[in-house]
Amino acid sequence: MHAISFIQDLAVIMLVAGVVTIIFHRLKQPVVLGYIVAGFLIGPHTPPVGLIHDEQTIKTLAELGVIFLMFCLGLEFSLRKLFKVGATAFVAAFLEIVLMIWIGYEIGRFFDWDTMDSLFLGAILAISSTTIIVKALNDLKMKNQRFAQLIFGVLIVEDILGIGIIALLSSIAVSGTVSSGEVFSTVGKLSLFMIVALVVGILLVPRLLAYVARFESNEMLLVTVLGLCFGFCLLVVKLEYSMVLGAFLIGAIMAESRQLVKIERLIEPVRDMFSAIFFVAIGLMIDPGILLDYAWPIAVITVAVVLGKMLSCGLGAFIAGNDGRTSLRVGMGLSQIGEFSFIIAALGMTLQVTSDFLYPVAVAVSAITTLLTPYLIRAADPLSHKLAGAMPVRVARVFNLYGEWLRSIQPQGEGALLASMIRRILLQVGVNLALVVAIFFCGGYFAERLSVTLSEWVNDSGLQKAVICGAALLLSLPFLIAAYRKLKALSMLLAEMGVKPEMAGRHTVRVRKVIAEVIPLLSLLVIFLLLAALSASILPTSELLFVVVALAALVAALLWRWLIRVHTRMQVALLETLDNHQEPPEH
Repeated sequence: MHAISFIQDLAVIMLVAGVVTIIFHRLKQPVVLGYIVAGFLIGPHTPPVGLIHDEQTIKTLAELGVIFLMFCLGLEFSLRKLFKVGATAFVAAFLEIVLMIWIGYEIGRFFDWDTMDSLFLGAILAISSTTIIVKALNDLKMKNQRFAQLIFGVLIVEDILGIGIIALLSSIAVSGTVSSGEVFSTVGKLSLFMIVALVVGILLVPRLLAYVARFESNEMLLVTVLGLCFGFCLLVVKLEYSMVLGAFLIGAIMAESRQLVKIERLIEPVRDMFSAIFFVAIGLMIDPGILLDYAWPIAVITVAVVLGKMLSCGLGAFIAGNDGRTSLRVGMGLSQIGEFSFIIAALGMTLQVTSDFLYPVAVAVSAITTLLTPYLIRAADPLSHKLAGAMPVRVARVFNLYGEWLRSIQPQGEGALLASMIRRILLQVGVNLALVVAIFFCGGYFAERLSVTLSEWVNDSGLQKAVICGAALLLSLPFLIAAYRKLKALSMLLAEMGVKPEMAGRHTVRVRKVIAEVIPLLSLLVIFLLLAALSASILPTSELLFVVVALAALVAALLWRWLIRVHTRMQVALLETLDNHQEPPEH
């Protein structure tokens, strides 16, 4: 009977969703809104009869919809895109998220909502809707304009920061407190996990997919992709992070595969089905009574979203050096909330830390701002001309001077090349150190289980810690050596730039050599102190620690060239994957 009830519910959802979305398509409205309206029409709060009987199973399928939404968002993301977005995306996204979280929190407190409701409201308002914006820009045939490219860059950064917000909210909801130390700790661990997952994943997953693709079976490839997706989500949950994070990360990893185009084509119908159920499930939860009771807060929040995002994103784009017209178009294009907001609102309900009214309020605000999006994008140009005409001459002159000054301080020629080299070196050092820290974290995490295994041969707990710490240090050697060599290259570059012959005279070469040697050694000392602090649980006594470090130094000296070759092969494999991730077009 349960199976028949479920099939009946699924039939109702798909039939009503199909009819309503056809109507919305004819009216040139976003299909997402059609799904939500379909859910509302068949939901338990809409008379005369509730057509859905097994809401719990529908909610489970809706959670699958969230996974597929975030997985496909990850497939559209790539590290290359992130590196290309530029300062505008980072400044605008950061400013928008900080300002909107603050505005949402203050609105919640103004209406006497509790702290968690206010905090979640701020997070709900922080992220714009990728799906809705891309659809609106496509419909308006503006996708290739410069402001649209800037918007896409902001959305990429928003997605990354949105994942961080979800992780932070989960941590805050469990602990019930917001402390700066906990926030920094959560962000640090999340960043570390994301870096390690991306590096290790990009080394392994594209090769596995390439092997499966050799069999030329779409079925095998789809099953493998789904298995990796759900398996990685399970791993992330075991590590006490959100499934949303796992789905996004495994999608981003597969985005570097040469089979990306085929994977997107295979996963698209699966995503469409489950995401439709997700949005219909959102509609099922809308209670008209709550919307009427909270009409005033909905109106205030809607105005806050439009004006707040217009101001924060527009100001961020302007600060990054764009002209007023482009900045205003970016701000007005991002003035809505969507699928990320639903996921954050659902997180609050799942963790049982938010009130029942918050979800319908978020849906109502999203629906209104979604309907406004095309009109706001169209109105940006005329509004920018009116504002330019109304602006006092002195203010306009100040803005023009700011733009000229910003362009003048940007490095040109050789300076730009040096800045690019320094950024690349720092990035490589950061990735290597993240891998080292992750190895020591794993050693600490599995220390108890490893001690049980080692107890068969070594009874002394100090010796057990020495073995675990020594193993972690040996595994880290390729990355530590790589970090040391990169730091040495950076210090030589800085010494060359900073110590001029006219300053040091005949001692120029000697001073440069000292700087080039001292900076890497001091950096390594700081790194070892950091590792000691992070891996206190596996640190042996000082005498044993000295022996471990001495042995590691001996191994490094004897196998220096081999360790460099091992790291170089891994680096080459990583770069090859990043450079050749696209499948050649089919003829």
